[in-house]
Amino acid sequence: MTQTPIPFLLMRGGTSRGAVFHRSDLPEDLDHLSKVLISAMGGGHPRNIDGLGGGNATTTKVGMLSVSDDPEADVDYFFAQVAVEKHEVDYKPTCGNVLVGVGPAAIEMGLVPVAGDVTSVRIRAVNTGAIVHVDIQTPNGAVTYDGDTAIDGVPGTAAPVAMTFTKITGARTGKMFPTGSPVDVIDGIDTTLIDVAMPMMIARASDLGITGYESQADLDASADLFTRLEALRLKAGERMGLGDVSASVIPKIGLVTPAKAGGDFAARYFMPWTTHPTLAITGGQCLAACALAPGTVAEGLMTPRPSPLTVQIEHPSGLMEVHVHYDATDGFDFISAGVTRTARLIARGEVMIPKDILS
Repeated sequence: MTQTPIPFLLMRGGTSRGAVFHRSDLPEDLDHLSKVLISAMGGGHPRNIDGLGGGNATTTKVGMLSVSDDPEADVDYFFAQVAVEKHEVDYKPTCGNVLVGVGPAAIEMGLVPVAGDVTSVRIRAVNTGAIVHVDIQTPNGAVTYDGDTAIDGVPGTAAPVAMTFTKITGARTGKMFPTGSPVDVIDGIDTTLIDVAMPMMIARASDLGITGYESQADLDASADLFTRLEALRLKAGERMGLGDVSASVIPKIGLVTPAKAGGDFAARYFMPWTTHPTLAITGGQCLAACALAPGTVAEGLMTPRPSPLTVQIEHPSGLMEVHVHYDATDGFDFISAGVTRTARLIARGEVMIPKDILS
């Protein structure tokens, strides 16, 4: 036999899709692990024709699960972003959309037992240290994926997955504003360099010469915009203490603008070298924090309201709601964020890895 099988689940989580593995079925060494994941997802080809990927950064994601030794968590979730067209894997970020599928996958894999009609799972995001509590619908002793919850960017409806994120401020850099300021000027552009759930560089869309209402296709067709954004992002990464980020997907990029469809504000999120078709869950939390914190580039975009509140962010496919708890009595403390999304188990089986890669 010239190939070795590795068990996997193919999960849709939120508006992303990826392969979910048991961590023990994969190599511990990250260089070796990267080779296996690139093979599994078909990384290094624009269509990922030789793997499970779908030719887009939202469909070349991987979640690796194991029983957690953290007393605050049941499951450890280690995330990997496999590049579409390069033979690269980034372990620095996490992914909130893939995380939507982690709770159901953990139950399907036998890592967490069913506990009534709703099973609560505590998840530790290994990449960032965030703790996430999720509620999974488990009537009749098994995960149910059928339901009436709709999310923009996914067809149809499915069972709700309620998620609450804690310990998300400064998870990568140690501070909400790594430079100590809510605004940094880079190449003449006002930016907010912020670390809440995901390190991001956020700017006003108008300062980059766009409205912020453009479609994903229109933005992806603008090579000049991406050239300019990447130049800013590289300098932002250095200022945030992340070093050379030319081969890393963090910091991500967000451009904000006033709402026009009933939300609190509109945003375009970049992954960072393509436009996200909707909005990352982690990115939504970071953008919400930016809009609520005083002095940032997003200040004034939304009407201040007392905590807790729901922040509605317009994106290319509709609207994302982020349920926020914060404390502004002494400065600004972003306590937690919650979202309700959906997930679906698409396939289960074995992905075949060439022996010379796995051995």
